[in-house]
Amino acid sequence: MVEKIYEKPEIYRIDIPLPNNPLKNLNSYVVKTDKENLIIDTGFDMPECLEAIQAGIKELNLDMEKTSFYLTHLHSDHTGLMNRLGNDQTKIYMGEIEYNYFKRTLSGEIRQKANNTFLAEGFPEEDLSLQVKKNPAFVYAPKKVFEAITLKDKEPFLVGDLKFECVLVPGHTPGNTCLYLKSEKIMFLGDHILMHISPNITNWPDVENSLNDYLVSLDKIAKYDIKLGLPAHRQNDVGVYERIGQLKKHHEERLQSILDILKQKDYQTAYEIAGQLKWSLSGKTWETCPVSQKWFATGETLAHLDYLLHKKLIVKVEKDGCYFYRIR
Repeated sequence: MVEKIYEKPEIYRIDIPLPNNPLKNLNSYVVKTDKENLIIDTGFDMPECLEAIQAGIKELNLDMEKTSFYLTHLHSDHTGLMNRLGNDQTKIYMGEIEYNYFKRTLSGEIRQKANNTFLAEGFPEEDLSLQVKKNPAFVYAPKKVFEAITLKDKEPFLVGDLKFECVLVPGHTPGNTCLYLKSEKIMFLGDHILMHISPNITNWPDVENSLNDYLVSLDKIAKYDIKLGLPAHRQNDVGVYERIGQLKKHHEERLQSILDILKQKDYQTAYEIAGQLKWSLSGKTWETCPVSQKWFATGETLAHLDYLLHKKLIVKVEKDGCYFYRIR
């Protein structure tokens, strides 16, 4: 489905389904100009996503030789189809920090480090092996690294006569970005700010404090003049500034919930703590929810534990190669 969402410049939304995924869809945005076009994010490398974006490209009559891509971040639902949609001559823009981390992710380096961390934090080994085989983040990722034009924070680039600005907002991923069209006060938000679900903030290898990065990035976006904010998933019916306040409150409440859990019992693993928090699990209990959702939930719990450790509110203790947490 293609929807026109802005008249001049012409901006369209291609609704890309994400089957059997709690995210439900990806909003891939297309900016059309007389000279050049820009597609923002692609969808998973799976047939349903490819069919939807190709149908949108056909309906919009895009000349792919005059069409560039901007990828907000490394997650597979945003980059998965890039190998199929682009070629060696295609211009692909991506934040510099994110692109370098993306290459490390596809090489397997980041995944191995993350697996080692999750095992030490109490994630069951048999579940970890299972989720590596079934997690869409891995299964539907690009099959190989593509060449990209990398951008620094606030670095501009042109699409036709339109000047876009890369905005670095680490947190959701180490080098996550938004894309700002200053002339129209439009911010393509990617996964940094979603209106009906909270973006997953996880513990990333070689990142000290993802949650703090994310909260700082929310404040950064709040300083921009935004008339229209366009999220990468689901509906867009909440104001950006209002949603920033809601997301900050959500993380404050999550942090307090973890402290309350630790007050009830000392020396718990991140996996144990995650199982006691409230998650949107589509009616399932922690015990019956998919392993991939447990993996995301444990990673988010770890990001909150990192934040509390930096605030010196909790203590992390190692015993027999496993980590446990308690109130300071």
